Amino acid sequence: MSNAIYVALSKQAGLSKELNSIANNVANADTAGYRREGFVFSEYVRALDGESRSVSQANVGGRFFDATPGGLVETGSQFDVAIEGEGYFLVQTPQGERLTRAGSFLLDPEGQLVTTEGHLVLGEGGTPVAIPPSAGDVVIAGDGAIAADGALVGRLGLVSADPTTLIREGGNLLRATQDTAPLEQPRMRQGFIEESNVNPVLEISRLIEVQRAYEMGQKLLTDEDERISKTVDAMRSR
Repeated sequence: MSNAIYVALSKQAGLSKELNSIANNVANADTAGYRREGFVFSEYVRALDGESRSVSQANVGGRFFDATPGGLVETGSQFDVAIEGEGYFLVQTPQGERLTRAGSFLLDPEGQLVTTEGHLVLGEGGTPVAIPPSAGDVVIAGDGAIAADGALVGRLGLVSADPTTLIREGGNLLRATQDTAPLEQPRMRQGFIEESNVNPVLEISRLIEVQRAYEMGQKLLTDEDERISKTVDAMRSR
């Protein structure tokens, strides 16, 4: 296989991942708490054996999450909570603890705070948040303190995590590959949810740009394959 094909294939592999990432962003433009993601590319240069020349290939250096906060939308629901600034809610799933920015919560039949998918919301100290089902007035303060009919019943806690250590699972769940830490000064707003921080217009423009680059790379591969085939046929006919 020629060096040109190796170079083109490395580019195509990276562009394929970028296309999937952009498509996922567009699909989740309306998903509450969703953080836009993308890939960081780098150049990989390798010396050719026995030659002074080198070959340059594209390399996916890593994945990133856009930490820009999404807009806040007022819902009026007493169990909807939006994060202002940094931090993540901690929830318990069948696969273990996960992080999320989506604060659209409900009460299950046992009076425990859960996500719309049914995952337990963990409060300060990593314990489930329980609210008396009979409580008429529930107030969630900016620091996460929860009062039911004037009595303190629990506290929502936020955790911080290095974005480079997070792996997405589904639309708005993230798995931390390293330890998280409680956020010392959490800021929340009751009755609001955070929108996705995806700008659909910019993402679609980027999608078109990457798709064209992919098509150009595919044409280069086709042309190089035809060139090699013609060379081989010419050598056989001698």
